[in-house]
Amino acid sequence: MALTPERLASLLAYCRIEEPTDEEQATLETLYDAAVSYMDQAGIAQPPEGTPRRAQYDLCVNFMVLRDFDLRDAVITGTATESPAFRSMLNQLKLSEPIVSNLDTGEG
Repeated sequence: MALTPERLASLLAYCRIEEPTDEEQATLETLYDAAVSYMDQAGIAQPPEGTPRRAQYDLCVNFMVLRDFDLRDAVITGTATESPAFRSMLNQLKLSEPIVSNLDTGEG
């Protein structure tokens, strides 16, 4: 899924980056694609724009992008832990994903 200018602006605000360098923007775009792919492979489809479910989806993607952007250094000092709020939201999205039958996809 392409990173639209509006979505990029939202992601930059979440990451507290006002004016990214070209390198930072390219990194953010790659991390965004990876996060969206992760969600898809986890069985979570991107919800329609403007829905509460989409807000949860976007927060999970933002969290993964910021986490990976911050962890680019080879050395991590301190303890790296996963946010319980992120894990809860991700699990809720996974468990509430609408089920599409083969009849709904035209694959019979």
